[in-house]
Amino acid sequence: MAVATGIAYWASVLAPNETFEPVYTVDLVISDEDAQDFSSRGVNVKDFSLKDESGEPQYIGKAVTIKRKVNAKNGRRPAPKLYNLNKEPMDTTVGNGSAVKVQYNEFAWEYAGKSGVSLDFQAMQVLDLVPVKSQDGDELNPFGDGEEF
Repeated sequence: MAVATGIAYWASVLAPNETFEPVYTVDLVISDEDAQDFSSRGVNVKDFSLKDESGEPQYIGKAVTIKRKVNAKNGRRPAPKLYNLNKEPMDTTVGNGSAVKVQYNEFAWEYAGKSGVSLDFQAMQVLDLVPVKSQDGDELNPFGDGEEF
């Protein structure tokens, strides 16, 4: 296994992204040097952009997608491990722009006449967490006994 350091975007670590096929995933923005290294090994490296306040794309850098499919031939695959800086387990959502290290397993694949190299998501260590803005209702607590309205 190997480790890559970068900036995380659209991380789905403890709960899979279920937009299409359920998958644990992160787009990891990496250095140009790391991008060249990944590309030389056959890993797909892409230009990564996000829309700014005006809706215009803003280039962020070169990125690789590291993912793990939830469903496998022999059953369900476990979620990647998520750790803090001290390698203690975390139970949080990793926000866009968080500095992280991602442990992955590189593997070659062939399908329908195509081939390539993919990165299986093993674990993530958060070096500098960017918190995710709370969801609607997150700050509300159940109305308790003895509380007055």
